Amino acid sequence: MTNRYGVEDHEHYERPRRRTRPRTKDRPTYDDAVEGVVVTVDRGRYTLLVEGRKVTAMQARALGRKSVVVGDRVRVVGDVSGEDGALSRIVEVNERTTTLRRTADDDDAVERVIVSNAEQLVIVTALADPEPQPRMMDRALVAAYDAGMTPLLCLTKADLKPPDELLQTYRSLGVPWVVTERGGDLTEVRERLAGRTSVLVGSSGVGKSTLVNALVPDALREVGVVNAVTGRGRHTSTSAYLLPLPDHDDVTGGWIIDTPGIRSFGLAHVRPEDLIGAFPDLDEMTEDCPRGCTHGEDEPECGLDVAVEAGQADPDRVASFRRLLAARSVTDW
Repeated sequence: MTNRYGVEDHEHYERPRRRTRPRTKDRPTYDDAVEGVVVTVDRGRYTLLVEGRKVTAMQARALGRKSVVVGDRVRVVGDVSGEDGALSRIVEVNERTTTLRRTADDDDAVERVIVSNAEQLVIVTALADPEPQPRMMDRALVAAYDAGMTPLLCLTKADLKPPDELLQTYRSLGVPWVVTERGGDLTEVRERLAGRTSVLVGSSGVGKSTLVNALVPDALREVGVVNAVTGRGRHTSTSAYLLPLPDHDDVTGGWIIDTPGIRSFGLAHVRPEDLIGAFPDLDEMTEDCPRGCTHGEDEPECGLDVAVEAGQADPDRVASFRRLLAARSVTDW
């Protein structure tokens, strides 16, 4: 086989290779990086709070896509003056203390971190208009226990309906709760939020944005209405946003993260053994369960059934735990 080109043709000679910088194992130290916390994310731009200033930042390519979320404590380099047009760069994400996660659906293997470093998950539910959605509440509780966060039920619109019937469902779980009404006193809510970072989740129309505006008067979160036909609200908050709570009377402020209204809360990432770990009193009763026992209602020889029959476990508490367990695979509400 003969060469296509002769020595007199310029194609015969090797073309110059693309110049690249030599690889190195050395990585930048970012000694000049400063600490910040992610306030919100919008179309690839991050708003940070750095030394009391709001700073706009982009994410370093090395961190990978979707690796920075609201609540993250980060290290940032570049222009952190906070002036118009200034842009900095997030180069490191500090280790997270908690991560609130969800999947799009229960059969979706890809989980997504919603927010990080929060201590408390506030499940905001209206007592009426729209009607409560216990299955959504159960799934939010499962997410809280899985994340190692303290749950808090916040029942709104008590001026339309009393909370007793709904609370009866959750008393055996020992979930703390607060009740609010439009224009009512929020002292108890502030006390529950004081000195910690809390995430507010709830369906559209339950009054979450109204509550945020009452707690943080300059937040100006958009308030929506409930559709009279479907009984559902429309999304008002479009992105998660970290807000500082002002001190009020003798109550020290904290931080709240307002999130968009949710209509699905996939829990494909939650395992039964992780869920029962959030209930130490029940967990110790499952030590003699058969291998692979999920502790559900239909499991033969489950330690929870043995404990109930022996009078060692509260049957209502066991039933409530199993309701949460079943909520992992129920998506409609």
